[in-house]
Amino acid sequence: MTTRRADVVMFSTADWASQYWTNKQHTAAHLAARGHRVLYVETVGLRRPGLNSMDVGRIWARLRRGLKPIAEVRDNLWVLSPLTVPLGQRYAPIAAFNRWQLRARIGGWLRKHRIGRPLIWTYHPYMLEAAEALDPSAMVYHCVDDIGAVPGVDRAAYDAAEQRLLRRVDLAFTTSGHLQQRCAAIAGERARYFGNVADIDHFATARGNIDLPPELAAIPRPRLGYVGVISDFKIDLELLQTLAVAHPDWHFVFIGDEREGQHSDVVTRMAQLSNVHFLGWRSYQDLPRYLAGFDVGLLPQLINDYTRAMFPMKFFEYLAAGLPVVATPLPALRDLAAVHGIGADTATFAQAISAALDGRGPQPLPIDDPLLQANSWDARLDQMLAMIEATSAASPRG
Repeated sequence: MTTRRADVVMFSTADWASQYWTNKQHTAAHLAARGHRVLYVETVGLRRPGLNSMDVGRIWARLRRGLKPIAEVRDNLWVLSPLTVPLGQRYAPIAAFNRWQLRARIGGWLRKHRIGRPLIWTYHPYMLEAAEALDPSAMVYHCVDDIGAVPGVDRAAYDAAEQRLLRRVDLAFTTSGHLQQRCAAIAGERARYFGNVADIDHFATARGNIDLPPELAAIPRPRLGYVGVISDFKIDLELLQTLAVAHPDWHFVFIGDEREGQHSDVVTRMAQLSNVHFLGWRSYQDLPRYLAGFDVGLLPQLINDYTRAMFPMKFFEYLAAGLPVVATPLPALRDLAAVHGIGADTATFAQAISAALDGRGPQPLPIDDPLLQANSWDARLDQMLAMIEATSAASPRG
């Protein structure tokens, strides 16, 4: 198989039109831009739904989307919203129906576009039976999160499904040491570590002569910024509140909204402080304009089962924008300690911020630094596709 123009069926854990793009959408978009035809299959629903109005509304919206035809959203990239019945991970008859409709719809798209044996690129394990029926040329598991640690996900069911997938895939790409260790325990040498990366050129525009958004320019400096979903199981909100109270001259700027269904009392209290500014969601295209006005990029992650396995894309986005970075001690960033400040508690996090502001801590990297250039989407895809091609050439299935 030649991956240069391989046709890809990608099973994602994120909807294409999500406001917050993840590595799934970026990978699909960059593959399509290279000429690969990509069918992006949106999430099948991984979390056990409740009987609350939010989950009922989410199920109804997913069913409506699932009735829509496969749509081409940009050159070489189509989106399929699965018509999945909830609880398929727990009940065999429901799982069988979900597999049947998914296999039928993907098969119809493959026949329409005269595609024979696609490359399967998946971010979750609940697709194995459907994918096997497609007679794939190769199967790749891109393991980017410990999804089993997400609140509401059936840990035992997810881990069992992931283990079955790892025994089958040709390659497993992992984005943290924690995930690499877990996947390699089953996949062995087929598990390969590739940390998350960033659109270096896009975020590097923050280094130029750029007009700041008026609402950001009106905020006094120093500005300590965070970009992304404000999630109480990922971010140490208590840490941030304590810092904001202790340092009224520091201004904390948040670009993003609370996660769906979250109503944090800590966020409510922080919003009352004069030096905390919640600006809400901003488009991906506009993010460099906001990063250009930050003095430090923050990664104030909680350290828990989920974050121990995560490699935040924001790390290289901040660095590409020319920002010093201060983070809690995330295991995935341990090997990058020389290029960012680290604080494990309120005192040491504040010290790391102070060092970043006065030049004593790790400072911004030049845009031509080899570390930045090696961690762009194009550089990463070059490595991954070369590995897929080499593996496929050596495989009897290739």
